[in-house]
Amino acid sequence: MSQRIFFLIIFFTAGCGMNNKQHVELAGPWSFRADSLDEGLSAQWFASDFDRSAWTEVTVPDHWERYNLPSYDGTGWFETRFTYDGSHEPMALFFGGVDDDADVWLNGEKIGFHAGYSEAFFFDVTRALRDGVNTLVVRVVDNSGPGGIYKPVALIPLRDVEQLLRSPYADVSARPSPEWVKDAVIYEVYLRSFSKEGTFKALERKIPELKELGVTVLWLMPIHPVGKLHRKGTLGSPYAVMDYYGINPEFGTLDDFRSLVNTVHKHDLKIIIDLVANHTSWDSKLLRDHPEWFTTDSTGNIVAPNADWTDVADLDYDRPELWDYMIQMMKYWVRDVGIDGYRCDVAELVPTAFWERAREELDKIKPVLLLSEGTIPEHHVKAFDVTYAWNFYDVLSRVIQGSAPATLVGDIHRNEALQFPRGSLRMRFTTNHDKNAWDAPAVEKFTPEGAKAGAVLAFTFGGVPLIYNGEEVGNAKRLHLFEKVEIDWSKNPGFRTLFTQLTLLRREHAAFRRGAFESLDHSEPERVVAFRRRHGAETAIVMVNLSGESLVVSATLPEPMSGLKEWFTKKELRPSNGRLEVALDRFAYRVFVGKIPSR
Repeated sequence: MSQRIFFLIIFFTAGCGMNNKQHVELAGPWSFRADSLDEGLSAQWFASDFDRSAWTEVTVPDHWERYNLPSYDGTGWFETRFTYDGSHEPMALFFGGVDDDADVWLNGEKIGFHAGYSEAFFFDVTRALRDGVNTLVVRVVDNSGPGGIYKPVALIPLRDVEQLLRSPYADVSARPSPEWVKDAVIYEVYLRSFSKEGTFKALERKIPELKELGVTVLWLMPIHPVGKLHRKGTLGSPYAVMDYYGINPEFGTLDDFRSLVNTVHKHDLKIIIDLVANHTSWDSKLLRDHPEWFTTDSTGNIVAPNADWTDVADLDYDRPELWDYMIQMMKYWVRDVGIDGYRCDVAELVPTAFWERAREELDKIKPVLLLSEGTIPEHHVKAFDVTYAWNFYDVLSRVIQGSAPATLVGDIHRNEALQFPRGSLRMRFTTNHDKNAWDAPAVEKFTPEGAKAGAVLAFTFGGVPLIYNGEEVGNAKRLHLFEKVEIDWSKNPGFRTLFTQLTLLRREHAAFRRGAFESLDHSEPERVVAFRRRHGAETAIVMVNLSGESLVVSATLPEPMSGLKEWFTKKELRPSNGRLEVALDRFAYRVFVGKIPSR
């Protein structure tokens, strides 16, 4: 039975126009049990004969924040039963979206797993499916916020899967982006951790070093004053903004920031800042001046965006005056201060129409980069240049940890093509401020060797790569968002060498910035990712061993190639009878660059 999962984002509409008696919708009452101690796997709650009579009845699809749990975040188990009439054609279980990860059993048999927030996936369940009553059990692991099975689930003919997966956006083109955006290497700066001083001035002194690393775009996490009311930790979250026009005095003054912007531009780099448009601190200037612009409950009290974000108040984008205020503020930082764009926090929680209008206004000033911390295809049509590829991180995590086959990495490109506008730019990363703080630093999450292998993939896979400050020295500290934790810059020089090589590789070879992606057939599909990137006559072959074992990989080349030279060792490699034989140590990687002979 196939265990391959396709990771995509859709808004699943049950049936999707199909008139098929074999389409069984699984919406409605399910059984649920919270697993705060994470004991369900060892206790085999998935077993076909396990007694689930005491589980609580809940509704699917829904978020479990509405299950009347007193407080919950972690692992939960879902169970339902359905009847299948036995058409005996290949069948699939289709999930519109689960938050965040899921393991799935049908009739006590493990049929697969899913990693990645919000993305649609399916399993071929033909062999596990029974005539009559079937029992489906889903274990959902939520990393933060409201988890659960929050989009529909259905049993459908396997032949109808692609019809469901394909979004209307797959047939349009993404908005055009400037060349510097397509070529970007983004470097995320958390000022509190970046230096001992934690200031704009300290960062400004490091701009030549960052340029030498190969960075082209600096992204600064929020630079505004942080709220004090209901703040978390000692310093508060930088995402609890008090004044959108202000500067956090921790970091310096507005003049200091202007100086930083000027220095960045003198070194031919770009700079973007974090925009937290969905919410403000409880003592923000905006809440004081315009409380009517905030979301309220049935009693008229202003509310937080969700139960966990207690330090911020939710903005109400049903208010057109709020749109005007926010867009004027965005224009100020671009026009009057000189920044080159925004990374837009939780962009999916703000109407896409707002972002489209903001983009239209900003484009009148100059070309900017808009990066969405979101994954919805419509963002690429008019508003955003780049969206987050959470799928890349989540799949990579599972593969390196040995719980998923490496084939899932190659599937990402194919599945994105079914969902996203043509030419969409996705940001690839092995860590960022959220993953470092709430999950683990990359060297802990993947092991140091695995983190390096993941970085090679992030830079060669396609899209726009991200480096989070400290990643280039193998930072092993969690850079907490409410406290000051300094990076030790004296560690692991080998990481800096690798990132410098990767930025150079990307800069010198257009195949990694513009080239088409093609997975290669090879002898170790469960443990090795192998693919080709091609742009014009230039071709490149990438092989990355994501396992802890040494392997010899034999790969089939799709066509003759000449002058193949390994990027890191500079050694030439001659294919034999259209195949490459490559020895790869544990977590080793090879990148070959060559030409396609003219005919």
